[in-house]
Amino acid sequence: MTPSGAAAPSDGHPPSVPVSVTEIRRRPGSRMPVERTLVARGLGLTDVVVPDGSEIAFAGELESIHEGVVLTGSAEVPWAGECRRCLKELHGTSAIEIREVYETKPTEGETWPLDHDTVDLGPLLHDIALLALPLAPLCTDDCLGPAPDAFPAVVAVDPVAVEEPAGEPAKDPRWAALDDLDL
Repeated sequence: MTPSGAAAPSDGHPPSVPVSVTEIRRRPGSRMPVERTLVARGLGLTDVVVPDGSEIAFAGELESIHEGVVLTGSAEVPWAGECRRCLKELHGTSAIEIREVYETKPTEGETWPLDHDTVDLGPLLHDIALLALPLAPLCTDDCLGPAPDAFPAVVAVDPVAVEEPAGEPAKDPRWAALDDLDL
């Protein structure tokens, strides 16, 4: 652990960010404030990443329930990427609301494990960070991309069409039956 309460990464798995809930588990309904950070390493999608070394910050609270605890709060995830139209370098922060349940007998895909009165926020913050990244960021809503006059238009050339003599274009055979109609 670093002095700020952030965990350092290890062997490719999400780093551990443990929080002891022993005190609140003794009294169902009791609450405890929680503030933790996770130092990002290797988090990203194709075009957008959480910069290595940046901190994913969580602030919220834990509330004790019968078979576990409920984590409620919000996380801020810094990101960097390129505008999908003009490729300008972008930086931003995504905020995401979190409400998750930690149970002694977790349900796969629905709740998180509560192990020995300790919740591990590391895997949750890791997954939340990836979900918070914008899929196709834009520098502005009206970004037109690179200057269209500065780049020649790209036109596909059909080699068969190039060899046809100039004159009347070839007719589509699907419309041939209409040529026989006298209107």
